[in-house]
Amino acid sequence: MLLDVETRHLEVPAEMHGWRADQALAHLIPELSRSYLKQLIVEGAAVLRGAPLRKASVHLAVGDRLAVELRPTQQAQAFVPQAMALDVVFEDAHLLVIHKPAGLVVHPAAGHWTGTLLNGLLAHHAGAAGLPRAGIVHRLDKDTSGLMLVGKSRPAVEALTRAIAAREVDRQYLALAHGAWLGESEKVVDQPIGRDVHNRLRMAVVRHADGSTGKPAQTTVRLLEGTQDACLVVCKLHTGRTHQIRVHMAWLQHPLVGDTVYGGRPKWGMARQALHAARLRLSHPITGEALVFRSPLPQDMLNALGQSGLRYNGPRVDGGFFE
Repeated sequence: MLLDVETRHLEVPAEMHGWRADQALAHLIPELSRSYLKQLIVEGAAVLRGAPLRKASVHLAVGDRLAVELRPTQQAQAFVPQAMALDVVFEDAHLLVIHKPAGLVVHPAAGHWTGTLLNGLLAHHAGAAGLPRAGIVHRLDKDTSGLMLVGKSRPAVEALTRAIAAREVDRQYLALAHGAWLGESEKVVDQPIGRDVHNRLRMAVVRHADGSTGKPAQTTVRLLEGTQDACLVVCKLHTGRTHQIRVHMAWLQHPLVGDTVYGGRPKWGMARQALHAARLRLSHPITGEALVFRSPLPQDMLNALGQSGLRYNGPRVDGGFFE
């Protein structure tokens, strides 16, 4: 990743005669992606035969000389400390537990290169810069609120990663979903999840005709309270696939309120998916101490529950969690 501006002077070799400019640059500067180099061309950062090169589709000739101003990539600029107020639930030398508000992106990605939780962690403690993903060991979707674990030392990050993979971290979520609940009050959804073949921005339960499937995914869902229009459920993750609860609830014909990606609708003031990481139970990654953390429902979900006619009682709902 680029950290400083550099001008690269290049000459087109014989074997690249007739190549598109972006294709040639991708081979001549292999450390950078073709899409990024194409963007540089569009921005006027490349000069061909002494004149700005504005189109990536221009075909080059052997001996052509190019000058390309390589600017810091968005990715390189993303991994910088940015002070932010973290809602810390627990912290010691090895472990940080925070409450993530809805709307906060966890890790830099296209469209969200700054202002992420990772940026905040880099500012929160100096050791984060030396850790993979600044110590982030699992993620919540941008619009999901609730508890997150973060390692503050390399041994802690490695231990937490192993514990999550071994299903030794108990992660439970409260969700408000559409529709009247039918059947057993507790259901185990064991359906593989993969990229939706019809929409690459979505995930889906994937079972192909040839027998291949998505990645194994299992969620246990328990009804806490229901009406003819909605249900309040607690979900226990046994695996950690992308959008797992959202996909499995949609598969159950109970898309989350506000989750327009998976069939839900904005209702009762919920403009985001009504999903909250409410409880974590684990052993401390270094000391082995048994730890349990709880996070109360945010105000938007409380308001939605009230408007939906569902009752909410913190201790009673907490008692409905799986032990």
